[in-house]
Amino acid sequence: TPWKELGWKALAINLSDIAAMGGVPRYALVSLALPDHTEVDDVTAFYQGMIELAQQFGVAIVGGDTSSAPLVAINITILGSTRSENNILTRSAAQAGDRVAVTGYLGAATAGWEMLTQQLQFDPEATACLKRAFLHPYPRIAEGQLLVDQGAKTAIDISDGLISDLNHICKASQVGARIEVDRVPIEPAVRANFGDGALELALSGGEDYELLFTANTEVIDKIRATASCPVTVIGEMVADKTGKITLVDRQGNPFRLDKKGWEHFTSR
Repeated sequence: TPWKELGWKALAINLSDIAAMGGVPRYALVSLALPDHTEVDDVTAFYQGMIELAQQFGVAIVGGDTSSAPLVAINITILGSTRSENNILTRSAAQAGDRVAVTGYLGAATAGWEMLTQQLQFDPEATACLKRAFLHPYPRIAEGQLLVDQGAKTAIDISDGLISDLNHICKASQVGARIEVDRVPIEPAVRANFGDGALELALSGGEDYELLFTANTEVIDKIRATASCPVTVIGEMVADKTGKITLVDRQGNPFRLDKKGWEHFTSR
């Protein structure tokens, strides 16, 4: 990961948390711990990446801290606000009968990571797409605000993986979900180059930073009509206080997914 892209991504994934609440990002605090052999030019490139993204959303980097450490550590705090009082997306407002939807396409970020780490060779267009998805995620700030404006109440950004993050909504809202895996929007470059593994990357890969949300059919229809990116309905919320997620194929048969997503204290 080049330093400039590292700066962009470090800020982007934090801005994505504001997007997932339908908020407006305002300020960033950046704390760095760096080895003593770190080059000044690398730190400059890191900040250039952050500043390039921050300027697109009117975010001011207003402070932070720098210290010495044997490994690079980056901590970013974003301060944001709502556009109107009590108008925010949470994880705990989903209801049985809501449709489950996602913005954009999934699977590209983890596919990009695999491409880079395993030195896989694809055509130039696919290579650029997957590299951009992993190194240059773009937070869905405008889309999060659109969800709020159109009446959605529940959302989360897809960082750990679609199923893993949906599980957070199910647990917080005390409802279950039924997902039709054949409706999950897979990035075409992933589908073309990863074959049977493409669906698993889309369901559990993570780091796509798309928005996963729930709402009734009327609200989702309004969002789809006005969103600047694709919005795909992939299932529905069901009554189940245990928060169980059921995966089925287009015939309604159970679909087994071995890996549900990133688990912070067990994944490697």
